[in-house]
Amino acid sequence: MKRFVLSTVFCAIAATMIGIAPAAAQTPPATPAAPTILRAPDYTQDADWLCRPGRADACAADQTATVIAANGKRTIEPFVPAAAPKFDCFYVYPTVSLDTTPNSDLNAGPEEKQVAAFQAARFAKNCRVFAPLYRQVTLTALRDIMTGKAVPADRALAYADVRAAWYEYLRRDNQGRGVVLIGHSQGAGILKQLLIEEIDRKPIAGQLISAMLIGTNVGVPEGRDVGGELKTIPLCRRADQWGCIVSYVTFRADAPPPANSRFGVVAQPGMVAACTNPAMLAGGKAITDNYLGTNGAGIASSKQAPWTSDGAAVTTPFVKAPGLLSAECVANGKFRYLAVTVNAVPSDPRTDTIGGDVAVGGQILADWGLHLIDMPVAMGNLVTLSASQAKTWLKRPGAR
Repeated sequence: MKRFVLSTVFCAIAATMIGIAPAAAQTPPATPAAPTILRAPDYTQDADWLCRPGRADACAADQTATVIAANGKRTIEPFVPAAAPKFDCFYVYPTVSLDTTPNSDLNAGPEEKQVAAFQAARFAKNCRVFAPLYRQVTLTALRDIMTGKAVPADRALAYADVRAAWYEYLRRDNQGRGVVLIGHSQGAGILKQLLIEEIDRKPIAGQLISAMLIGTNVGVPEGRDVGGELKTIPLCRRADQWGCIVSYVTFRADAPPPANSRFGVVAQPGMVAACTNPAMLAGGKAITDNYLGTNGAGIASSKQAPWTSDGAAVTTPFVKAPGLLSAECVANGKFRYLAVTVNAVPSDPRTDTIGGDVAVGGQILADWGLHLIDMPVAMGNLVTLSASQAKTWLKRPGAR
């Protein structure tokens, strides 16, 4: 991944990196300046979409992977997008904008393009990918908020943009097709709100193949799969199930969330955070189908060791390491999360470690877990699951 491509963790890390003192140690914030007036999107225009099918854009980025077996042998896995996909994917990217305003503009910077290449482009193997640009709350705003500044960031503006893009997609492009919603972090939170307000218990829910809400907390009643924040849309428990939700946050199995973590826990009484393991929806531990960034997860990440003991370079954007990672949904006190295990074999030439922890000055911030690689640790599973769910949706009673 490009070095500047981060998720919401950048706000915490940036504050530390530039030496900002704790809020209590600072002078009272000045009166905020008048907010910058940002152009509203027009989703009838292709320019206000980060990704649309048939274009050479961020979601058409090279997905070639080097497959590194346990014995160190390397093969190249080419990527071929679907020629005539039968369903759609609607993707909302996480907090990545480096714009200096509290909400971003609608100009796609390298950071938006790169995160889409890493989180959404691989789904083109099976679906048409649509991704709107939206006026998200920026990394700049989140950094300032953490330092006690009064910042006029508008989360409702970000949601309103995505909502407008969703309805324009339905009007212009959908034509009754099934759709998979995909989002990470801020993007997943926006999609959760869209599901609650515009899809759950409405006719359009019949076109929902699944919603992949990764790196955010979705509240469900303890011991149940439905009836929490989403009233009628259940968690996915089978690969042939449609109209359901996949959601999880990741931590290393040997580094569970500390008490101060914001991930894997919800505030609603009687509810817990949803955890669905895309490698084993029914529950239990399973090997994941990973696609990891060749050079790690960005400047905020712990370093990625050489992929093999000989230190040979990898020239593709992605590395796939079969058998290296396992994952299991676990309950640990108030937390529910996807625990990731690195299946290290010191005697073989392949790496025994992966990067992905949030680290500042060599210090790992344990409360963030593996947020930077929530999707890569099981990307192949997510892509495969989207196809199997769509296959069932296409065969449903009354399907055209």
